[in-house]
Amino acid sequence: MPLSEYEQRVLEQMEQQLSSDDPKLVNTFQGRGTTSLRRWILCGTGALAGLVVLLIGAVLALPWLGVLGFIGMFVSVVLAFSTPRKGPAGVVGDDGSIRPRSKSRQREPGFMDRMEQRWDNRRDGDQR
Repeated sequence: MPLSEYEQRVLEQMEQQLSSDDPKLVNTFQGRGTTSLRRWILCGTGALAGLVVLLIGAVLALPWLGVLGFIGMFVSVVLAFSTPRKGPAGVVGDDGSIRPRSKSRQREPGFMDRMEQRWDNRRDGDQR
């Protein structure tokens, strides 16, 4: 059953409101779900090959071959269900614009970095 004209308009308004309110969320949702068919086929083939190697190892009474087959199956299944590491092409700003990711990414200081800085400041006599 198709949507009425009014429902389509309301849906478009909601979509525009969401994209203006939270562009990072929209970018996150648009970047997911891109698992390719080729990835599934390769992982399925790897899992099947691992199963065959496992069975051959069991039939020939070679435990090391069975273990290798199991490891191959396990790795294939983990790769099939893990998300690709490829991140977004750019960074979404607060205004919704997408700018390219900088090559030299400066990370924010972590907990240990802050603790070391505080320790150094404390030893130098700078009490905070």
